[in-house]
Amino acid sequence: MGYTLNFAAVWRSFDQLLAGLALSLGLAFVSILIGAIIGLLVAFALIAKSGWIKRPAAAYVTIIRNLPILVLVLFAYFALPQMGVRLGKIESFIAVLSIYSGAYLAEVFRAGLLSIPKGLTEAGLAIGLTPLQIRVSIIAPLMFRNVLPSLSSTVISLFKDTSLAAAIAVPELTFEARKINVETFRVIETWIVASGLYVVTCSVLAALMRVAERRLAVPR
Repeated sequence: MGYTLNFAAVWRSFDQLLAGLALSLGLAFVSILIGAIIGLLVAFALIAKSGWIKRPAAAYVTIIRNLPILVLVLFAYFALPQMGVRLGKIESFIAVLSIYSGAYLAEVFRAGLLSIPKGLTEAGLAIGLTPLQIRVSIIAPLMFRNVLPSLSSTVISLFKDTSLAAAIAVPELTFEARKINVETFRVIETWIVASGLYVVTCSVLAALMRVAERRLAVPR
């Protein structure tokens, strides 16, 4: 082919890639944190007895899980301003990824909640705890322990989804890689390095989640 690999130009811009990676991690962390709150509330709604609570929650999960996240990103950034809702690039992406992650985490948390023995709720009521206290101090901590394996894959998947922020020019890792590619014309080298950063970061995240699983594992 006559193409000679030369990483020099990419290494000179490596700090830009690291800055993009840092922003990707920040986007993922904030979005997953907000999404976890949304997901937990929706999960409790999904297992509620009242149809007025359950049906809107189920509709939210169904609609969001069946929409491509890129469509949601473009809608939030380009369509919402036409309705008078104006958000910055980073803010709109965080809002979308939070809503998107909330729908997926809701299903993860719902499965975890259903795995909790009902006798724990009855025991909590018997010692005088309110339903809210039981959910916060007993049900939620046990549920998080149970769903850690599923949560790990969801977190890694959502981190990779931050690459879609490049579609609206958020300067995360993929955007910075594309920018360096255009400036240096070192296509293969740029994407090899960017891919390596994604692989290493996902591997570190997976290792950290495995450590958390071992430390918080429910004794058998």
